[in-house]
Amino acid sequence: LCVLLFCIDSNWSLACTTFCLDNENRPIYGRNFDWWLGGGHIIINKRGVAKTAISDQPDDVNNRLSWVSKYGSATFNLFGREFPLGGMNEAGLVVESMMLDKTQYPPKDSRPEIMVSQWIQYQLDNFSRVEDVIASDSKIRIQASRESKLHFLICEQSGICATIEFIGGDLIYHTNERMPVKTLTNSTYADSLSFWRKEELPKSDKNKSIERFILSAKMVKGYEPHAMDKPIEYGFNILKKVEHDSFKTQWSIVYDIAVLKIYFRTYGNQKIRYFDLNSFDFACSTPIKVMDMGTNLSGDIMNEFIEYSYQANRNHIRNVYLKSYFSALPDHILDRFSGYPETTFCNE
Repeated sequence: LCVLLFCIDSNWSLACTTFCLDNENRPIYGRNFDWWLGGGHIIINKRGVAKTAISDQPDDVNNRLSWVSKYGSATFNLFGREFPLGGMNEAGLVVESMMLDKTQYPPKDSRPEIMVSQWIQYQLDNFSRVEDVIASDSKIRIQASRESKLHFLICEQSGICATIEFIGGDLIYHTNERMPVKTLTNSTYADSLSFWRKEELPKSDKNKSIERFILSAKMVKGYEPHAMDKPIEYGFNILKKVEHDSFKTQWSIVYDIAVLKIYFRTYGNQKIRYFDLNSFDFACSTPIKVMDMGTNLSGDIMNEFIEYSYQANRNHIRNVYLKSYFSALPDHILDRFSGYPETTFCNE
């Protein structure tokens, strides 16, 4: 099953960038997803949904994490429903992921386990504050497997942010005074911060990670809320500056966290689209909504979301992997992965 959940060779490393602007009481979070493979869905996830974490050992029912979602969310999903790359919940918590070669997840212990892709959804389902995401490490564990090596920049509605990394099996985080600049690329935050402070680049800078960090940090630090009255536009300007020339920027996202608005553009459609989380009904008795990011739209797309279907989810996952180096997946694995959302149920 790990082949389904970001089991990506190190040669495939993504060149992604995230940041958060300190915009008085209106934090603006930006994210580039730079990779060779595009496509994806925006999923509107509901509160009050009971879930049990999927496992790469389906017969092992012990030590599996179960929960009921407390918050609705909008997520950006390349690999199907319930397995996002990132998103924002109705409480204003943003969680976004990036590749990090140095990642080493914890060894097996007594904590219930969850795959890293579903860890993102778990955090959005359950928490509104950065400190609660960090504290969850004492209760749950990312499954140690061959999944993608990720780290995260998370931010809450107050503007507090944190980086979360797993180094040597331990959770390492930076926040508040230990986080002088709110940006993250594909190097550890500590390494990135060291080069930023020295204002120099390393001799070897894979995928221009440090270069992108320094450029993003400069623009984040240079933002002046009183002098610049277009924070969304400024956010997209940062994302344009840090695009990687060897990858396609498949999507760029700007979260206006305070008002729960999400703006985005894609490689195939540079027109900015947006939607308002406040406009969705997150009751789990209502249908799940989905949007194909490849549609040729612009402006407010609130009314363009359609009802989710199992078959569309299955077709999307199949097509993504047919386009990937993994080629076709065995039907029994595809069925289990695409059918996972059917194991969840409304608990209200």
